[in-house]
Amino acid sequence: MVQQQQIRWGMVVDLDRCTGCQACVVACQTENNLPINTEDLFLQRRAFEWIRVERYWEGSEYPNLKARFLPMLCQQCTNAPCEPVCPVYATHHDTEGLNVQVYNRCVGTRYCQNNCPYNARFFNFWEARWPESYYNYLNPDVTVRGRGIMEKCTFCIQRIRRAARAARAQGRALRDQEFQPACAQACPTGALVFGNLADPTTRVAQLARDRRRYRVMESLGTEPGVIYLKKVDPHAEEHA
Repeated sequence: MVQQQQIRWGMVVDLDRCTGCQACVVACQTENNLPINTEDLFLQRRAFEWIRVERYWEGSEYPNLKARFLPMLCQQCTNAPCEPVCPVYATHHDTEGLNVQVYNRCVGTRYCQNNCPYNARFFNFWEARWPESYYNYLNPDVTVRGRGIMEKCTFCIQRIRRAARAARAQGRALRDQEFQPACAQACPTGALVFGNLADPTTRVAQLARDRRRYRVMESLGTEPGVIYLKKVDPHAEEHA
């Protein structure tokens, strides 16, 4: 019998590697059956994506400006502000540290969206529509969410469950880097690293102990499961 693993799924984002290419955004859209963001949706401020790459500029004037990129997704908070405000318990914490969203229980109050400091939840205003030729590309492992519910990143939970079933069938524990969420798999620079933070031997746990580590708005006490590594500034290193 396989010994029960202690699991706390998490992600490390190395900002020194991120180039802002948006490959993670496209991969997430495709893997999780997100509707196509058309121009009219953007104009109405109704477009959404489960992971976005925020861009910041450093410097005072062009052309000396420097672009900084910050991938932002659901932070999978240990003390998630979105959970206690849901009146139907559609958003809750599971035993593996994931902030899970039960879509067929959600009634669309949007309380969780208002209480999320990371703006990582999105309301589905319309029924999703794709061109007829696109229907063969939809992921059969992921439901197509209907109008009136909240959506969010779940670290591609369908991949987690598939890998867990395969490992259980083989009578073994999950291996580190055995699978990755779509965003981490698509990242060409390896800026996103996913794994079990509860196991100190995993790559993600080792990176989480890096001296460059920080969490976004950590002072709020949400204890996110997403850890960022600061971008290396060679000029600062020279003057340190």
